[in-house]
Amino acid sequence: MTSDKTRSVLRLATPPRPKQAVRTGRERRRPAETDDYYNRIKIYAQKIRETSDIDDIIAILDQALGQTRALHTADEVAIARRQVVTAEQRIEQLKSELELVNKLVREDQLTGALNRRGMDDAMAREAARAERNGTPLCITLIDIDNFKKINDSFGHQVGDIVLVHLVAIIMETIRTNDLIGRYGGEEFLLLLPDSRIDEATAVTVRLQRKLAAKPISWANQQLLVTFSAGVATRRPGESEAALINRADQALYEAKRAGKDRVMVAP
Repeated sequence: MTSDKTRSVLRLATPPRPKQAVRTGRERRRPAETDDYYNRIKIYAQKIRETSDIDDIIAILDQALGQTRALHTADEVAIARRQVVTAEQRIEQLKSELELVNKLVREDQLTGALNRRGMDDAMAREAARAERNGTPLCITLIDIDNFKKINDSFGHQVGDIVLVHLVAIIMETIRTNDLIGRYGGEEFLLLLPDSRIDEATAVTVRLQRKLAAKPISWANQQLLVTFSAGVATRRPGESEAALINRADQALYEAKRAGKDRVMVAP
């Protein structure tokens, strides 16, 4: 459905070919820029037919939008200027809609953190960048302590409040290039590019302190929320699955040691 709508927009983006002028001693020809535009739009439409990936479609629309805007400088298509402007607006609208869909399929609707799919994509991207540039990459696996007990004692509504509260504190603490994703029910993964293990550990401890300083008020009670965490730094050539597994082992050690602790993976 999305690709069909996109192709219809690209058809709109193609202005009508001007009628052949009556020869009066000198034949008028279309500028090479216009012919090039027709050919490029056909190529973009074909690329969209061959993919269902939203990221790829958005990138193709960006290219088509650039070609459509370039038509403003072509004398021969001045008569189709209104159609070109309409096509430009439609392409921009479709791109915005696709970007919104792209965000929704990668975001946890309750907390606003990335969901599992979004975090997996971010992990793969950052791991590739770290490998390419030789820069450090750390992750922290966070698990809320006694979350089942919170749900059983106060209800799932309070459980949801706890999740939202934790993510809000994390988002106001981490850097703009750091990412937080919901990796399970009450489990979150913090992605820290360009961070050494000591820096990642310090950030995680700071999050614990902020969470302890901001208990949740509910039914005239103060609900103190804590979490256990495992921190790991990526080894050269290490897969994302292996990195997460080492952070998970450190998290397990934190739970076994008494909870409300941060453990570093060896």
